[in-house]
Amino acid sequence: MAHNPFLQITLLSCLLIFSVTGRTITTTSSDLVSDGLNNNDGYKTILRLNPFTSESEEACEQTYGFMPCTNTALGNLFLILVYGYLMFLAATYLSAGSELLLEILGPGLVGGLLLPILGALPDAMLILVSGLSGSVEVAQEQVSVGMGLLAGSTVMLITVIWGACIHVGKCDIENSVAVDNKDTKGFNLVGSGVSTDIWTSYSAMIMAVSVFPFIVVQFPQIMHSDSGRHLAVLIGLIVSVSLLIAYCIYQVVQPKIQKRRLAFAKHKHVRSRILKLLKMRALGRLMDEHGKPNHEVLNKLFASIDSDGDGHLSHSELKALVVGMRLNEINLNEEDAVEKVMKDFDSSLDNQVSFDEFMLGIGNWLQEAKGSKIDAHLAGPDTLKYIHEYYEETKKEHDLLGDDAGDDEEEEGVDDPRGTTIKAILFLLLGTVIAAAFADPLVDAVGNFSTATSIPSFFISFIVLPLATNSAEAVSAIIFASRKKQRSASLTFSELYGAVTMNNLLCLSVFLALVYVRGLTWDFSSEVLVILIVCIVMGVFGSLRTTFPLWTSFIAFVLYPFSLILVYVLDYVFGWS
Repeated sequence: MAHNPFLQITLLSCLLIFSVTGRTITTTSSDLVSDGLNNNDGYKTILRLNPFTSESEEACEQTYGFMPCTNTALGNLFLILVYGYLMFLAATYLSAGSELLLEILGPGLVGGLLLPILGALPDAMLILVSGLSGSVEVAQEQVSVGMGLLAGSTVMLITVIWGACIHVGKCDIENSVAVDNKDTKGFNLVGSGVSTDIWTSYSAMIMAVSVFPFIVVQFPQIMHSDSGRHLAVLIGLIVSVSLLIAYCIYQVVQPKIQKRRLAFAKHKHVRSRILKLLKMRALGRLMDEHGKPNHEVLNKLFASIDSDGDGHLSHSELKALVVGMRLNEINLNEEDAVEKVMKDFDSSLDNQVSFDEFMLGIGNWLQEAKGSKIDAHLAGPDTLKYIHEYYEETKKEHDLLGDDAGDDEEEEGVDDPRGTTIKAILFLLLGTVIAAAFADPLVDAVGNFSTATSIPSFFISFIVLPLATNSAEAVSAIIFASRKKQRSASLTFSELYGAVTMNNLLCLSVFLALVYVRGLTWDFSSEVLVILIVCIVMGVFGSLRTTFPLWTSFIAFVLYPFSLILVYVLDYVFGWS
């Protein structure tokens, strides 16, 4: 992670220069300044300077008592850019430190618990300071900055960034699946797009569910009741924290669940491939007219596999069968596959398969392949058809689970764990310190800019602040998507859905705790409606499909301006609060 140190030093120097104060020179006689020259009459001339500020102008309040401040629009815009860049640095340092820890410790607690929390830390800091300092009245005014950031981050990630990742990662769609590294159709709204695994669909579903605390806290307004709002905030806080804990637990155990499901899908695929291979070798039907295993045909197949002719299939003979299938597309562990096939057949547990065990095992596999189709005619001419369909079904199920074992981009172990750990901790500490130090000044600058321009602070924080706090996540997602693979697309969209889920749970928990402790008023009906619409639409959309053609990106793009327009109309046309 390389940053320009000269640029950072320059920005910090500007902050110090900006904070220097001096005596205001006015045109009154007591403040006249001599230019050091005498006129023809022997009197010194007077140098008159136009004042930059009037004596009646109210002085700005410096954050922490020494940070730079100004009442002008351009000055506050400059401060927003500087502080925003510093928050971007904080997010980048936190992201880099998290990735280093992930390399050392792997997924589980780090990937499931620490990474999502650290990713949401800059947003949480800004939300916290937006209503933490000052009087209750001041906090009530500034808390709209926190709500703007919360809504803006959520909307930006799953609209603009989501749509951009579709365009960057698009590949040719064939048989309803995007083909890795094949992009020959250009700007084809239907024929090009991205595909993800089933776990990404689950992440989208979880994101949609994560908006439930918003509904809880909004319930009194839905019922048009002024009573119980403070209690609704407390209940919403409890629900949000509970869902946050449940989500973190799911993130920790999900890799183990994924591994078990993937192993089962591989075994099903091996069974379907063996059935397909036996059917191709057979000189007849695998099942007779009564839907039972065909003794004569299976006996010939058994003899062809039993290379030593001892009447039993050994481990090595089953391995030769599995190796001969050449299942390279599923990264198969051949020894593990042979052990599972042996377990399916070897009912006597003597580490060899007799013909009776072989026939019984094949019969069970055929019944599974047929499912509920037990009609006699299916056991005859259509046997090959349903075996082929079963094979294609198991292959698709395996692909949807996203097997990344043996990927050529898999990272190697860390050469210097101790040094990498120290570097990761330093990055995390530096990012946390920067975020904690400059969150409050950034909120003040947004508030002052809003006052100077008469632009509501919500819209400023909705548009500008997410660019600073979510830039690292956005850049990371786009880079991953550009690799044009299903695995990278799955990681990209899972990261986006996960970031929004943490916004809806962690950041909302901080926001609700702030509102409850300080006794602030929850008055964000239009903002909550926007979050609900965008999260539910994109969450349901993402959970119902795993392939996204190019046209789907425009749905996401349209939702961003729609969100801004909806908030403006509801607040300033219909007078929602």
